[in-house]
Amino acid sequence: MSDRCFRRAPSSFRKACHEGSNPRRLVERRCSTGHRAAGRAPRSAAAAAPCCVGSARTANHPANTTCQNDARTVAESSDPMGAMELRYSPSCRAAWGRFKINAPSGARIEIKNSQGKKYTTNGSGKFYSVMINDKDVKAWACGIWPSEFGGTNTACTGDY
Repeated sequence: MSDRCFRRAPSSFRKACHEGSNPRRLVERRCSTGHRAAGRAPRSAAAAAPCCVGSARTANHPANTTCQNDARTVAESSDPMGAMELRYSPSCRAAWGRFKINAPSGARIEIKNSQGKKYTTNGSGKFYSVMINDKDVKAWACGIWPSEFGGTNTACTGDY
């Protein structure tokens, strides 16, 4: 993190980050580089990086931010297993995909938006993708996992 970035944050924000309190209740700003003003890993969800709007959240993991605090499911896949859901944070204007089933090793989530952005997150079990901008655009998620009979299974959510 650059000192320049930190100096640009409001003093009340810097103080809250250093004291470990929730800076989300204060004016929420980040510098254009997207670095956390405190420059250290969060101790809990409440002390996680403050949420920003839209593109500032792109490619961040929701568990590392406060975006997860107000997230809700806005779309689900229509496959028989109901494998995927699209989560959305109104305060962050960001979306991400989540496997609702225990995905096997080799599974991945592709999160996309109508601006043409696409991010892929690999994992197994019930896992999340990184976030994508959902400010004034549509976003959707697809889960892809190996089939036990060869080939792959795909489940996509509707857009939001």
